[in-house]
Amino acid sequence: MTYTFLQHYWCFIVSLLGALLVFLLFVQGANATIFTLGRTQEERRMLINSTGRKWEFTFTTLVTFGGAFFASFPLFYSTSFGGAYWLWMLILFSFVLQAVSYEFQNKLGNFLGPKTFQCFLVLNGILGPLLLGGAVATFFEGSNFIIEKNNLVDVAAATPIISRWANASHGLDALLNPWVLVFGLAVMCLARTLGILYIINNVDDDTIRTRCRRQLLIAAAAFVMLFVTYLVHLLIKDGFAYNDEGIIFMEPYKYLHNFTDMWYLTAIFLVGVVLVLYGIATELLRGFKPIAIHGIWPAGIGTVLTVLALLLMSAWNHTAYYPSTADLQSSLTLENSSSSYFTLNTMFYVSLLVPFVLAYIVYCWRKIDSKKIDRAEIAADDHAY
Repeated sequence: MTYTFLQHYWCFIVSLLGALLVFLLFVQGANATIFTLGRTQEERRMLINSTGRKWEFTFTTLVTFGGAFFASFPLFYSTSFGGAYWLWMLILFSFVLQAVSYEFQNKLGNFLGPKTFQCFLVLNGILGPLLLGGAVATFFEGSNFIIEKNNLVDVAAATPIISRWANASHGLDALLNPWVLVFGLAVMCLARTLGILYIINNVDDDTIRTRCRRQLLIAAAAFVMLFVTYLVHLLIKDGFAYNDEGIIFMEPYKYLHNFTDMWYLTAIFLVGVVLVLYGIATELLRGFKPIAIHGIWPAGIGTVLTVLALLLMSAWNHTAYYPSTADLQSSLTLENSSSSYFTLNTMFYVSLLVPFVLAYIVYCWRKIDSKKIDRAEIAADDHAY
């Protein structure tokens, strides 16, 4: 296995984890609809118990995604997680707020009341996907950082720090870019769409399902509009490319070239988009005629395929996956930011255990969802959220 192969392999693994994380954001998307879909306390508890059985999957995938990035591309980890820490701290804070809200909303001694913690869940459902989407958008739009590797060997340097943020906002400046916001809003609407699809599949209540289909059309329409807008922008914008010597330069229509050069990723992307639209249409049409399949599964698989293809488009084919808007030559590529050959090669064999972990997750998922959430279960279960 060559060093180049291992760099591309670990880029694929990290991208796959990122794609799974975007799918699992359906938990946040469903939380954002607590008060829209649940008009009574009983109905809101049904929604919260539906997502409450899955939130650990999302949080664990987020941590694993960060850990995989740290091990395979440590310079990105130190630059993004260390430099843009206000952005990542807001993301982590919203997820911690989610965990606390699930556990304490109906505990004895909760002087704030259940509704306060339910509002926190809604806040997580909005901020989590929006900020994570914004963080992903910086792979295409760039971030304001500077890499100075000579600091490690320069005895005159004040501090031996390789990367630093070029301003005091430490990541929040990305939200001032309108295209970052467009992509972040698209991810937020996608999470909301997937969340509604999951509620339809998991909550056995006709009243809630009727409200879900009304909200699904609004969320899906907003997602499609925002996603198509950003996709057009991405295909016509200049991209961050590099040559065999590692020199970064701006290439017109770079991401369009990636779509044409890597036809196999384009095929995956198109299949993913079709599956997402099919899953949405399946549930919208269910109100008019019976359809056997539930929309969350084709839409979920489509989300993973679409996001996987997009993330790989940002890194493969001599593309700088973490561009710097402060110093073009500081942009990160697979070649200049990865771990050593020994580290990547050792982790390759460890990654062979991933299918077994995924199989265990599928097993646990099926056990958890073996019975749909209904009003009787919420009333009878003393351990319900």
